[in-house]
Amino acid sequence: MIELIINKTKESKTIATIENGKLVEIYEENEESQKARNEGNIYIGIVKDIVPGMQAAFIDIGTEKNSFIHVKDILPQVDEKIEKKVDANIKDVVKPKQKMLVQIQKDSNDKKGARTTTHIKLTGKYVILMPNTNIVTISQKIENEKEKERLLKIVKEKLPKNTGAIIRTAAENKQEAEILKDLEQLENKWKNIINKFNKSNDKPEILYKSPSIIEKIIIDIPEDKISKIEVNNRTDYNEIKEYLEEIQENKIKLELSEKENLIEKYELDKQIEKINQRKIWLNCGGFITIDPTEALVAIDVNSGKFTGKSNLEETIYKVNYEATIEIVKQLRLRDIGGIIIIDYIDMQKEENKEKIEKLLKEKLKEDRAKTQVEGFTKLNLMEMTRKHICSHNS
Repeated sequence: MIELIINKTKESKTIATIENGKLVEIYEENEESQKARNEGNIYIGIVKDIVPGMQAAFIDIGTEKNSFIHVKDILPQVDEKIEKKVDANIKDVVKPKQKMLVQIQKDSNDKKGARTTTHIKLTGKYVILMPNTNIVTISQKIENEKEKERLLKIVKEKLPKNTGAIIRTAAENKQEAEILKDLEQLENKWKNIINKFNKSNDKPEILYKSPSIIEKIIIDIPEDKISKIEVNNRTDYNEIKEYLEEIQENKIKLELSEKENLIEKYELDKQIEKINQRKIWLNCGGFITIDPTEALVAIDVNSGKFTGKSNLEETIYKVNYEATIEIVKQLRLRDIGGIIIIDYIDMQKEENKEKIEKLLKEKLKEDRAKTQVEGFTKLNLMEMTRKHICSHNS
């Protein structure tokens, strides 16, 4: 079972997800990071500059820096298996001072403004609503074909015209009524956003604030897996209580341990300390190193002190096996996103490579972030990508 711990101090707030006594996810928030986190927010944007050479435009959404949008994020989304993707010149798609409804898909940083899109996504517990498209897909983590058919039928029959959806993993084996209730709530949110947009003046304005970290965790994790949420601050307690009532979630136990240090109570200090270490030792005596760069994150697997009792290939496989489990754990703990390259110890047997790739994919199913494993390259490097859960995680 999973417990959520929210520990607030004067300087910051720590949100920890604990599974069977072990830390699996952790996020740090302070005033600055809260302000910087806008991913998922929906705005009225006003086109400021069009840059034909980049096939893009800069849009004023009311934040410090103008946001950036590429032409592909303005053109309608189509299912490329059915329709051919249309190319267009940015100057034919938007005009200066044009009013647009946009959503932040990547937060701003010191160098760049936020990356925005007109392809809106509203996330519910079981469904992600995608207005202005007819694409309906389902999570790859749902493997049962009959269940896929059932879920697609439920959602497709109830979706409004020109509205798409992604059916989430959490929908698996859920009652039709629960899924349709989730869908209805998302449709109402979308109607409210559109009404605000239509009634607004032609000036930048935020229309929808994306869920907070704690709300996102509650949405993403199946309700029968969260046993309790414990907080040490009354304001947080009241906000979470109100949110649980809003989504009609009554199975989760909410506890207030006012002014108590929950990090010490759950003995998380040592586990948190390890997150900042470059080198992580494995039980077998091998180790991995994690090196973030601007372009990607490089993870190296080393045999270290492990020599093994059998042949070399089996020794290498054992280290790579343990490393894979630890790598997936660290990706979640550190909320590592973007391109990830894993340099495993070279394996001679093709079947061992296949086993490691299969293990990696299997373990990543436990990660609520979107991941994609590309497999081994010609240089025997494992390529994969992972989307951040929270863009400002420290």
